[in-house]
Amino acid sequence: MFNTKKIQVLDCTIRDGGLVNNWDFSIDFVRDLYHYLNAAGVDVMEIGYKNSPKLVSTKGVGPWRFLDDHFLKEVIPNKQQTKLSAIVDIGRVDENDIFPCEESHLDMIRIACYLKDIDKAIKLNHTFKALGYETSVNIMAVSNAMEHDLSEALVKLNESSVDIAYIVDSYGSLYPRDITYLADKFSRQCPNKKLGIHAHNNLQLAYSNTLTAIEKGIHYLDCSVFGMGRAAGNCPTELLLGYLKDPQYEVKPIFEAIEKLMIPLRKEVEWGYIIPYTITGQLNEHPRSAMALRHSENKDRYKDFYDQLTTVETALE
Repeated sequence: MFNTKKIQVLDCTIRDGGLVNNWDFSIDFVRDLYHYLNAAGVDVMEIGYKNSPKLVSTKGVGPWRFLDDHFLKEVIPNKQQTKLSAIVDIGRVDENDIFPCEESHLDMIRIACYLKDIDKAIKLNHTFKALGYETSVNIMAVSNAMEHDLSEALVKLNESSVDIAYIVDSYGSLYPRDITYLADKFSRQCPNKKLGIHAHNNLQLAYSNTLTAIEKGIHYLDCSVFGMGRAAGNCPTELLLGYLKDPQYEVKPIFEAIEKLMIPLRKEVEWGYIIPYTITGQLNEHPRSAMALRHSENKDRYKDFYDQLTTVETALE
């Protein structure tokens, strides 16, 4: 049986779910969700991105895309037990915009990167650690990683000051056997670090893959309320808390959050298990093409979409 004392549940509804609605959450929505997560005993709420509006277009997106520290303190004036995190993208964050941790509501900053940018991520991590933050490096699209590139990156991470190394199934294409393999690899080549898992649900395996990660000793578990996240979404928070059966966690507040917040939102925007996302997951493809399809008049032309992605002549155009 896994040791629940090591588990840290990180809910990324606002950050990853923002990819569905351009981070257009109201202040009340985010504030209420924080209180529900705190009541449920969730360890960390990822409340958005800490990217710089100087480096990324602000057109049509909400404030959770560029978290301002003063704004965040207005949104959640009374921080409770649940910690707050934000994520940054390589090349989209100005280090000068990051306050020292003691002056910020944020406790953790996570760095999302592809393997080609691992050196940049480690350098950026050093800056955040010096400012007092807990940190992670989230290796995206690990399902497309070349073995030797991943091994090299993990050795570098193990020698760095980063706190947590994350397995990220960006395309939702991994199976439990893949998670087992990757967890063993991360544990072997990154033994000095805590490990995390961020799973997408294209193949309806985000929950199963997260449970597999727990069994392999992975400590940090990403999830989202009602599974809200980009495209097919993430491991549902309510399923994960129900499984852990740790007295720290109480799933009932999450059910209330779903009733009060997520059901009305689900009538306005779409996420979850939908066939085009299944297709991209099976083909180990980024879901952007499926997301574009779902915003077109051909959104339910599944066979044609499959043919488009699997026909060589089409794929090469």
